[in-house]
Amino acid sequence: MNVKGVFVTGTDTGVGKTVVATGLVRGLVAQQLRVAVMKPIASGSRQTDQGLRNEDALALMAASNVAVPYATVNPYCFEPAISPHIAADDSRIRVDLAKIRRNLEALASCSDWILVEGAGGWLAPIGPATSIRDVALALKLPVVMVVGLRLGCINHAMLTKLAIEAHGAPFAGWVANTIDPAMPRRTENLETLIRLIGEPPLAIVPALAPEAPPLVLTDAAADLRARLGR
Repeated sequence: MNVKGVFVTGTDTGVGKTVVATGLVRGLVAQQLRVAVMKPIASGSRQTDQGLRNEDALALMAASNVAVPYATVNPYCFEPAISPHIAADDSRIRVDLAKIRRNLEALASCSDWILVEGAGGWLAPIGPATSIRDVALALKLPVVMVVGLRLGCINHAMLTKLAIEAHGAPFAGWVANTIDPAMPRRTENLETLIRLIGEPPLAIVPALAPEAPPLVLTDAAADLRARLGR
């Protein structure tokens, strides 16, 4: 099945993947598309009356306009806020890539676009010999890279982009997210990222206050659709 969508990864944990992912979802919804979401693997969740729930997965679902069961969006949900491979091992669970692919295809049958958010960075392990990379490759989606603007981001961005391309995943673009508003020489760092990555970002997300309205990346979503011909 040819699935229209993207896989959102980050240069590290805590770079704002969910902020960017939900902004892209809202931007796509604003273009009158039915947009489904997935957070295949999540650790750091809370017990509710309905079972374990992860805040990132819930945020994606709130931005989406395709209603599906939680387990379809987030099939692997772990309570402790630790690396997914450790959480899975503690729970005696093996992440099944085929199951994640089946969930994606179920979502594709009721949507125009799917946005999938990874966990941690591109090579964050999810099992003894598998990582987030393997999830992205199993889903066969182009990859959007979120770069958290802080000291060290150039190295992290270049290593991540090289790894994405080395593993044969299509690189769909990147988003710069201002996670450190006081970052020294931010403009020069952005210019260097653009030069080394070889293209401008889909969006530069400013530092967002907790009370700020939800981010809507309409222009970035339109640019992404144009790049992918979708």
